[in-house]
Amino acid sequence: MAKKPVFVSMDLGTAYTLVYISGQGIVYNEPSIVAYKIKENRIVAVGAEAYKMIGKGNKTLRIVRPMVDGVITDIKATQAQLNYIFARLRLDKTLKGSVMLLACPSIITELEKNALRKIALNLGAAHVYIEEEVKMAALGGGVNIEAPTGQLIVDMGGGTTDVAVIASGDIVHSKSIKIAGNTLNEEILKFVRAQYGMDIGIKTAETIKVQMGSLAKFPDEKSMKVYGRDVVSGLPREIEITPAEIREVLKIPLSKIIDLTVRVLEETPPELAGDIFRNGLTLCGGTALIKGIDKYFGDTLQLPTKVGQQPLLAVINGTAKFEDSIFEELRRSMNSKELSL
Repeated sequence: MAKKPVFVSMDLGTAYTLVYISGQGIVYNEPSIVAYKIKENRIVAVGAEAYKMIGKGNKTLRIVRPMVDGVITDIKATQAQLNYIFARLRLDKTLKGSVMLLACPSIITELEKNALRKIALNLGAAHVYIEEEVKMAALGGGVNIEAPTGQLIVDMGGGTTDVAVIASGDIVHSKSIKIAGNTLNEEILKFVRAQYGMDIGIKTAETIKVQMGSLAKFPDEKSMKVYGRDVVSGLPREIEITPAEIREVLKIPLSKIIDLTVRVLEETPPELAGDIFRNGLTLCGGTALIKGIDKYFGDTLQLPTKVGQQPLLAVINGTAKFEDSIFEELRRSMNSKELSL
């Protein structure tokens, strides 16, 4: 009897790259960043190590994000990043003949899907499957996607947000927008410059979001000291930002995600809309960790709203749960080929 091939799944996100291997669990979970030595065109750091170099580079170093807004912007960098990761983990031989599942945004084109397939095949995969991130996020977030009732999912990643209605195991209707976690960071950065005349780095903006981000007032709120460079004098400077200020900043991009959700609901068949009114909305992705976001969405949309299980890991957890379905599809495909012969 033939040995069952290894199952590998990847969430190639704008912010983080995650890898799952059957029997081993999540073996990699680090930022989607690559640092190159320009002269030698050689990778010197990937993931967390490369993230530390953001804003601290020099003329000999190039920092690359292989994925932007959920789309591959540099195929060579993506391939080199994954080769580097699997070699570092000593798993490159594990990939030979594997069954690989890649999660991608719903906005992705067929051309971009083919680029992903090529990368997976180059890594050694024998069979490649591509599924939409929002479907995997729903599954990993604890939603029963096989139920014959409508479920509304909002998956807010690093580069894109996907909103989808899922029923009977597949997506009925979905839309995507290039507004997500990274947009929130950029809005904070722009606010600090406009309000206080101080430049901060994108990493500082992300720290502010993570530590202070909220959409409702909480009793233990505290202001935060922030360091940057004065835009006039160019000298280092310190300011103090309040949670109330950041709340107002976050509401601007999040209101656009709510508008997108409304458009999806407006185009949803009436029977499924009734299901959603009863089942409510599930939030996934890193942005779902912002305090009070479930109440904000719930109050605005007048729908029961909850944050899915482990929102940061929802996509990769969903791919792990989808393993049996992938092998069942593979088995049917093999049987079909044998019958046609």
